[in-house]
Amino acid sequence: MSPAPAGWSENDSFLITYAETLAEKKAPPLATLSRFLKNHCPDILSFIHILPFYPSTSDHGFSVVDYRKVATDLGSWNDVENLARERRVTFDCVLNHVSQESDYVQGFISGNTDREDFCIVESSAFDSSQVTRPRQSPLFHSFDRPDQSQVSLWTTFSRDQVDLNFRNPAVLIEILDILLGYAARGASMIRLDAIPYLWKESGTTCIHLKQTHEIIRLIRAVFDAVSPHVILLSETNVPHQENIKYFGPDERDEAQIIYNFSLAPLLLHTVHTGNATALTHWASNLDDFGEACTYLNVTATHDGIGIRPAEDCLAPDDRSRLLEITSAHGGFVNYKRNADGSDTPYELNITWFDALNNPHSNPPTPLSLQIDRMVLSQAIPMALKGIPALYIHSLLGSRNDLSRVNPGDSTTFRTINRSQISIDTLLQDLNDPTTRRHQVFHALTKLLRIRQTQPAFHPDAAQQILDLGPHTFALLRQSQSSSLVQSIIAVFNVTAQPQTIPTSSLPLSKEPLTDLISGQPIAAPEISINPYQFRWLTTPR
Repeated sequence: MSPAPAGWSENDSFLITYAETLAEKKAPPLATLSRFLKNHCPDILSFIHILPFYPSTSDHGFSVVDYRKVATDLGSWNDVENLARERRVTFDCVLNHVSQESDYVQGFISGNTDREDFCIVESSAFDSSQVTRPRQSPLFHSFDRPDQSQVSLWTTFSRDQVDLNFRNPAVLIEILDILLGYAARGASMIRLDAIPYLWKESGTTCIHLKQTHEIIRLIRAVFDAVSPHVILLSETNVPHQENIKYFGPDERDEAQIIYNFSLAPLLLHTVHTGNATALTHWASNLDDFGEACTYLNVTATHDGIGIRPAEDCLAPDDRSRLLEITSAHGGFVNYKRNADGSDTPYELNITWFDALNNPHSNPPTPLSLQIDRMVLSQAIPMALKGIPALYIHSLLGSRNDLSRVNPGDSTTFRTINRSQISIDTLLQDLNDPTTRRHQVFHALTKLLRIRQTQPAFHPDAAQQILDLGPHTFALLRQSQSSSLVQSIIAVFNVTAQPQTIPTSSLPLSKEPLTDLISGQPIAAPEISINPYQFRWLTTPR
């Protein structure tokens, strides 16, 4: 299998999905996913992130039993490799922890010398009082040994997710071997799941430690030497200034791409308040890391909407308002346990469509207005510097699925945004212009097709945020290649009222401008923008 091209361009966009999201009788889900993409998204969504498709015992794939196998109910390595021939596939590496049923944990518990020191045993000599955690469950859980004794093991996320001990060189060598195996199977990108918690040091928070960064640098160096086309993506659902450290603060020698996690709560705040001030201020201060690194501009994911990344860009009252909106819209809030025993909001569990639109509003909000909010919220990530990413349930305009949620059990809250869809039902909806799914899907895929032909939307193209007042969010993108000179001014009305913008207030106002969305030239001295509408204005090339 020939390697995929390295790097990125304006042609790239990113889809996040479980292998089994699209269900079909008598067909493995991976094959169904591949066929859907080929038939309905043939020329877009260049990167496909398939969430963990390995045998697992819980957490929807994130309690991995065997990193080297494909779960038989999802398909086979042949299905994965076939998809990798068509798209740039992102493989998950859940490297912080494994299932309690894995060979690593079972071998450790039973005394197998090959698995000695693969897990971390609770010890009175280790001060864990300051540990930062993303969950409320106990840090340690007890497991039975064959001799009827018990051993207490470190479990950052849950009892069924036992942390690996990276102090043991054998663990690191094993993970490197697995990662290189993924490259051989066709991976173009590796997602480093839960990477901030990798290293444990007594008396510390055990998050973002320097040893963790050294391990990422080692992984990067191995891929640069052996499979330079493979890109590293770090999963760090933390405030922005902590997040960007995973690029490698000095040499840019860690992950090439990081999630732009602060964007999602800022967008929700912006749409619900009709005020872009906080978004404009944050975007104006985004660091430019050059051509070696870029952002993945994402809204909702399979986990939900991280609220911690908003800690350094939204006021406490504004964050609290997002919690209230989530609950009012039928969603849930998950919390993390702090070292002092207190709990802090960690993520919002709700579909992105329902986070924007209250399914219980009375009177009901017109569908057209709900669609406009949804499309606006994705058009902004498409215009910002970086690569746009869509979770499949955002692309399909899914609403909350409460069928598997137990309101008394926070471990089930994430299932609200992880529903399975019958492929037959989905295709019926996509073929019916009156349905929500049809309108969201076709509007977003149209935008992606427009975007991928614009040099000014290259992830490395220059960006300038424009302050046109609180009711609009605006930016200027300019391609940097001498052979592909283009400027785009993107202007977004974030309110429920029409807005008028004098063309004289825009950069390049003396040049002829064309709206990429409508294809029409802008001739008037003012630009009118309807509620939750936007313009992508370009200069002649």
